[in-house]
Amino acid sequence: MLSSLAILGSISSWHVAEMLKACSHENISGVVVDWRTLGGSADDHGERFWPECLYQANAVLVRNMPSGTLEQVISRMDILARISETGKVVLNHPKSLEAAIDKYITVTRLLDAGIPVPPTAIIQSHADLQSITEEYDGNVVLKPIFGSNGQGLVQFRNTTTQLPSFFLKTGVCVAQRHIANEGWDVRILIIGSEAYAMKRIATDGEWRTNISQGGRAESFTPPVEWLQLARSAAQALGVTIAGVDLIQENDGSIWVLEVNAVPGWRALQTVTEKNISAAVLNVVRQCFEEETGSATVD
Repeated sequence: MLSSLAILGSISSWHVAEMLKACSHENISGVVVDWRTLGGSADDHGERFWPECLYQANAVLVRNMPSGTLEQVISRMDILARISETGKVVLNHPKSLEAAIDKYITVTRLLDAGIPVPPTAIIQSHADLQSITEEYDGNVVLKPIFGSNGQGLVQFRNTTTQLPSFFLKTGVCVAQRHIANEGWDVRILIIGSEAYAMKRIATDGEWRTNISQGGRAESFTPPVEWLQLARSAAQALGVTIAGVDLIQENDGSIWVLEVNAVPGWRALQTVTEKNISAAVLNVVRQCFEEETGSATVD
């Protein structure tokens, strides 16, 4: 049975605090591990990883993906992948995390699975951006390749002349056709076989619905078709825990905008009576029992 859980995240995080509470309630030892402390070594005697508390835990829950240099990000993910390959349960799986973090890979995986996604392009020049903007009806949303919480999102129209700062800095971005809508979208949180949903409503004068950008949450019961889309999107990326964002275009079409493999649920928790942190812990336990062949004895 699951007796210990390492949480990769910040000790000051609300989500980490809630997960520690859930662990305590279930008499599971929870320990918080900072990504910056990850390390590993290999020689003819084998591999070892640190901090030791992470490797000794029954399972690892990834609760944030901090920024860093390309070298730092790759090294951290490589170490986590190697830990996973030893048989350690890591949620979400490192390979799934890598796919979901990259917006273009996410789009192509979803399209391969037959899931409706707005037309999307990778842009590396102003000329290509102008061309794609015209192709996408003169209105696109620019996104960093890596990013979350609506940070860096910019609407770009044919008449726009100023490029976003992140594009000038990195020289590359994702351009996606803007979906005309009524100012709201839906976040469906997939946790194993469970699903929780909320409507996210943009504030006046703001097109982004992200809660971190001022959007507000409302309870929402999605149609069965929306739930199936969300489940299929999570499955296409191989993630057990996923925040799937869907939007309804003015003509009634439904699109999947994003699949977040390290989703937050603070706003969602305010519109549901169910304990989401407990549900996350439960799916970690289920994955551990499936991996080890163990089960809780009543």
